[in-house]
Amino acid sequence: MSSNKTYLIVFLSLFLFLGCSVNKQPSIEEKYFEEEDEHIVFALEYEQMKEYDKSISLYLKLFDKTNRYEYLTRALRLYTQAKNFQKIKELASKNLDPNAKEYENILRIYVIALVNLKEYDGAYENAKVLLNVFNNSTNYEVMANVFYLQKDYDNAVKHFESAYVTNFSAKTLINLVNILYSFLDKKEEAISYLETHTRLYDDDLVVTYKLLSIYQEQKNIDGIISTLKRIYYKYKKEENYASMMKTNDVLLNYLEKKDINLAIEFLKSENNNPEKLLSLYKQTNQIQKALEIINDIYVKTGNIELLAQIAILEFEGAKDKKLVMKSVIKKFEDVLTVLDNHIYQNYLGYILIDYDIDIERGLDYVRQALSKAPNNIAYIDSLAWGQYKLKKCKKAYINMKKVVDSVGLDDKEIKIHWKKIKECGK
Repeated sequence: MSSNKTYLIVFLSLFLFLGCSVNKQPSIEEKYFEEEDEHIVFALEYEQMKEYDKSISLYLKLFDKTNRYEYLTRALRLYTQAKNFQKIKELASKNLDPNAKEYENILRIYVIALVNLKEYDGAYENAKVLLNVFNNSTNYEVMANVFYLQKDYDNAVKHFESAYVTNFSAKTLINLVNILYSFLDKKEEAISYLETHTRLYDDDLVVTYKLLSIYQEQKNIDGIISTLKRIYYKYKKEENYASMMKTNDVLLNYLEKKDINLAIEFLKSENNNPEKLLSLYKQTNQIQKALEIINDIYVKTGNIELLAQIAILEFEGAKDKKLVMKSVIKKFEDVLTVLDNHIYQNYLGYILIDYDIDIERGLDYVRQALSKAPNNIAYIDSLAWGQYKLKKCKKAYINMKKVVDSVGLDDKEIKIHWKKIKECGK
């Protein structure tokens, strides 16, 4: 069973079982017998305690003594809580008085009972009476439910539509859409209903999420993105920042799938996740923009690890490495006085080795990195390169062979190192 069908049936069950609200208390203008108030108090108390049998018994006693139909209605609604539809059928059928104040409610509950007893013909005939006498959205929905359960989907849609144009209820619309989408294969019409509703009533998140689920099922990335944006801005307007940021994360994933630049533009406009924006700038090799972001974060947070990231970006983004070398080395040295981080130890070590700045000190940093990650191929490559620079050809060859045996020669830099180290000492 599809998710759309499941949603419809769950809602129908709630509607049919619960009927109208059971929280409205009977209105009493005058007492018919001495213990009437006492019976009401105890009936309500039992109801709160979910001792429905005792509560129903008191309501029926009240009805017998007063002939006030609100007591009968109360008892019938409690029977729906207990799902005792046979009892509802018996009681309601005996008390369908068109002149009674509660006639509409009793007739509606009677129809609901017949539906749950699968007496669809009787439910249909009584639903027709209900709708003819009391022409309102609630009763259109009752009739729609009867048609739905008889698998007469066209008539179910017509009646849900009639209900919806008078109440514009999200729940009514969801039922209508589920039938159109899942049973009549009118998917575009269903989507059109949802899109129109979300534009007119942007506070109905249940409808927006329904639209999102359909777009996800259809893998309609444009529809998903536009709907997620509606949800995001709704939460933003309500200052529900936890839900807003959860939505933001999902939205960014879809924006990245479509075009990473769309994700960047959204993050720039919202300014709600500089770390993510930094990551996207790195992915797109926008080094200078990444540097602007990371410098700003560093100034605000003082996070020393960010200083190492700044050094890496400065170095990788520089056309002339020598111009930034002093600044980059200083930043790494400042970081490594605080952090014992093997990634940064190897990075600084390799720079000192590769640019012939201080090969011995560079190898010290590389060895510190290897003491923490002895099997790291990048670090072994740095070690071999430093040994080569010091003309320790045999050691360099042994270590570089480990690298080549492990990862091959696809990497351009490894290929160069291997070629030169093999020639070392010849």
